Amino acid sequence: MANVLKEYFGTVTSSDAYSYGYGEVRNFLEFPYASASYDWVITNPPFRLAEEFLMEALRVSRNGVAILARTVFLESIGRYESIFQNTPPTKFAQFVERVPMVRGRLDKKATTATGYAWFVWEKNEVENAKLMWVPPCRRSLEREDDYKNPPVDLRELNVA
Repeated sequence: MANVLKEYFGTVTSSDAYSYGYGEVRNFLEFPYASASYDWVITNPPFRLAEEFLMEALRVSRNGVAILARTVFLESIGRYESIFQNTPPTKFAQFVERVPMVRGRLDKKATTATGYAWFVWEKNEVENAKLMWVPPCRRSLEREDDYKNPPVDLRELNVA
């Protein structure tokens, strides 16, 4: 994700809890970021930690947060009460095609039955959440170079 973001933003700081060959290795939830450290926090957090990632990202971003998450992130009384009721996203962008994701690597042949969406919180916007769709685009945006590095074997990292 950071490689693509660098094509659009002047500076991109990236990190991950494990070494996938890009960015610093650090835990986003434990690293002592100062408030308003970054213009934007754009992330694909682990699903079970997405709520905590969001709350920390809102604290350390000046302009906003964008989270790529499973569509079912919208579902939950707990998340409604702790997030959506008082801090709804300004944009919810649902992918109309399935976006296959494989932990820690890219796989051109991967498939999935899981739906994903971008959840966006723009700090200077006061409008209610706007529903949008991400049209089919995978084939037009993929490049052979995206797959040039061999996938990281998570067993080598001792990651379950």
